[in-house]
Amino acid sequence: MKELLIIAIGSAIVNNVVLSQFLGICPFLGVSKKTETAAGMGGAVIFVITLASFVTGLIYKFILVPCHVEYLQTIVFILVIASLVQFVEMFLKKNMPPLYESLGVFLPLITTNCAVLGVALNNVSKGYGLLEGVVNGLATSVGFFIAIVIMAGLREKIEYNDVPKRFQGTAIVLITASLMSIAFMGFSGMI
Repeated sequence: MKELLIIAIGSAIVNNVVLSQFLGICPFLGVSKKTETAAGMGGAVIFVITLASFVTGLIYKFILVPCHVEYLQTIVFILVIASLVQFVEMFLKKNMPPLYESLGVFLPLITTNCAVLGVALNNVSKGYGLLEGVVNGLATSVGFFIAIVIMAGLREKIEYNDVPKRFQGTAIVLITASLMSIAFMGFSGMI
């Protein structure tokens, strides 16, 4: 249990996928304009990464390793992730049309979100079993959720502040992201 807690805290906060590993930057910067949209994207990413960690762990352990075709892991993992994202997209389109519309092009981009593939590959490279891999996936995606919601909240606040002309737009967003990254580096001594 202690090992799972260390994996969870390490993946969510200490080695935050966006702010420490710099994976998943595209949706982090693109969807973080409003808190509601960011929370929806974060929820979709939590679902996809957690389920992808489980399914890719099963496929790796019970199909790729016994057949000695571990070299196909990247291709297989991409196919699994693309299938899961299609499932999420269909679910949101049918059950949550406003969220589906607000996510726009960024929802299908979860398929190419390097954070999702990175978690699946990290689970294999770190030798995590099925349970550890799912905990790592869940914690990593919760870390993504935390980062994107904080960024969205900050961007909403920035809208009402007087930002110098040269820093308006993308510049202030990148400065904010870098300051968040520096702040999260403070957690590096925890684990």
